[in-house]
Amino acid sequence: MFTDLVGSTAAAQRDEKGALRRLVDQERLLRPIFVAHAGREVKSTGDGFLVEFDSALHATECAVEAQRALREWSSREPHDPMTVRIGIHLGDVEHRDGDIFGDAVNVAARLEPLADAGGVCVSGAIFGQIHDKVPYRLEKLEPRQVKGLREPLEAYRLVLPWANPTAAGDGAHLPRLAVLPFSNISPDPDNEFFADGLTEEIITVLSQIKGLRVISRTSVNQYKGTHKSVAQIGQELGADSILEGSVRRAGDQLRIAVQLIDTRSDEHRWAKSYDRKLENLFAIQTDVAEQTAGALKVELLRPERDALHERPTANLLAYESYLRGIQASKDFSGATAGDWIQMSSRTIKFFENAIQQDPGFGAAYARLAVHLTEMMGEIYSRVDVAPRIRDLVARALELSPHSAEAHAALGSVLMQVDHDWVRAEAEFQQAIALNPSSSLARQTYAFLLRVVQRFGEAQKQDLVAIEQDPLSFAPRWSIAMTPVELGDIETSILRLEELVEKYPERTGSRSVLATLYTWAGRKERARELIAPWAGKTEQLLREFHAFNMALLGEPEEARAFLADWEGGRLPERYPLPYAAALCCAMGDDERGLALLERDLREGDRSLWAVYRFPMFDRLRGNPRFLAMLDALKLPKTIPRPLFLQNARS
Repeated sequence: MFTDLVGSTAAAQRDEKGALRRLVDQERLLRPIFVAHAGREVKSTGDGFLVEFDSALHATECAVEAQRALREWSSREPHDPMTVRIGIHLGDVEHRDGDIFGDAVNVAARLEPLADAGGVCVSGAIFGQIHDKVPYRLEKLEPRQVKGLREPLEAYRLVLPWANPTAAGDGAHLPRLAVLPFSNISPDPDNEFFADGLTEEIITVLSQIKGLRVISRTSVNQYKGTHKSVAQIGQELGADSILEGSVRRAGDQLRIAVQLIDTRSDEHRWAKSYDRKLENLFAIQTDVAEQTAGALKVELLRPERDALHERPTANLLAYESYLRGIQASKDFSGATAGDWIQMSSRTIKFFENAIQQDPGFGAAYARLAVHLTEMMGEIYSRVDVAPRIRDLVARALELSPHSAEAHAALGSVLMQVDHDWVRAEAEFQQAIALNPSSSLARQTYAFLLRVVQRFGEAQKQDLVAIEQDPLSFAPRWSIAMTPVELGDIETSILRLEELVEKYPERTGSRSVLATLYTWAGRKERARELIAPWAGKTEQLLREFHAFNMALLGEPEEARAFLADWEGGRLPERYPLPYAAALCCAMGDDERGLALLERDLREGDRSLWAVYRFPMFDRLRGNPRFLAMLDALKLPKTIPRPLFLQNARS
């Protein structure tokens, strides 16, 4: 593998000291990545490297990781970016005096200039080794006649997810499919879990097909038991086709009826009934996926076809526990934190049963890891639950290296616990590359991008997430909050007003809207919005009311709330940074700062998630606050004017 820093010669002529500094930064950044991917640095070429690997796959993965890291570095240093070209070839070499020689080295050197700036170019020999093993497209370039080679050079460009919108998964031109919840027509109503779990698994299987865009389950779940027409559902979801069906289970006998319907013409694209034994369930899922792809004229790539024919487990009892876990984990919205604890314990138990019944069931490890990351920071301490998630992810990836769910779970841990923004981003991008229809992975990735203040990129991911999950609240919330992150309160107010109207049950958006009204000088409107919560005993409503009343200059309720928190009288978990924000809303900045430091020492270290809150504006010049941002590897500035500027002593 050859790397070359683009524009280094011209940079040295303009600013020799600056160019030397960039070379040092490049070495510090890339050398650990070479080692992590089992690469041996043969030599530095001044503004690049020659690196040797024992595996074509390791070399390719190293190149992608290097470009990710360089891209992240450049986003933090926009005035002094580092852009590198990388070329990779496979062939025999001769080792002599610590160097390597031979035609293979010459070919790799010729490939590197063919790469785009910030890109990776590989030879035909590398393509033959990796094309069915990596989740990236490889575009064949026109054969090039290059110096020193008799035959034209066969080369391929690796399409990196961030370099190409289609590779990143927007898929605007691809068929959009919604899989509606299958009806349970079994004699035993308890088999509802089986129909729900089967629906979820078919969505998962179809999502592996990169030529399709499959609507997320959180949107289609809202149509369970609906009497709406296919045309209406298609219009609401933006789906070209609807897959629907029914399940009848009696003992070990299954009857599954499936039909694919065109939402515009209301015509059947295909329909089929399966009368099989339970042991044939995986074959049915595979056939449904293949029939659907065929009807939609989507070509299945060999890795996709192979994946469709893999059996996740041979143990049907384990699979039943797994399906029950899927149903139990489906929807926690609207439940209290006490309910969440009970619901989560039930979900965990089902997945643990599946693992116990089949320790080689990779999907069960991945699903349990995903569930725990979703609950992390909500009902479980991040610090306490992170080691278990790491173990689950490691086992899931050992059993299923291409598990998008496992990569997304690992990304969440790297983000929430390690605050390793570069590696977390790499895991989210890997999850999206493996499953471009994963709205959850995109939403979590967008959250990371907002944390590191790359708001434009975050909004792009949120917009794709809305396409994939049209009825979801989370990405719309993110887009509504982006303007205020940049100092535009009025635009955020308009967007939040729409959200409050569309999702009236989401009390958090109503609370934030009241806060923005206060900052915009519309205090009476803020009071009207939060008035229904006055005197409520539910912790969340009480917290929101106390916070907004403190901003309005009436901190008594906030003091009482904090007294109950410190006395252990609150029924639900209340994170330290939230308590710190409430203190700052009351004007007690010193107490808020102390709580943030306490969280860094002994809590979840979760300032990363809220450090941009305007409540902390008066702390931004405080050396203690800046030291915390340093510890969490966060930017020290924010791209908006400070809403609260007058520091209190």
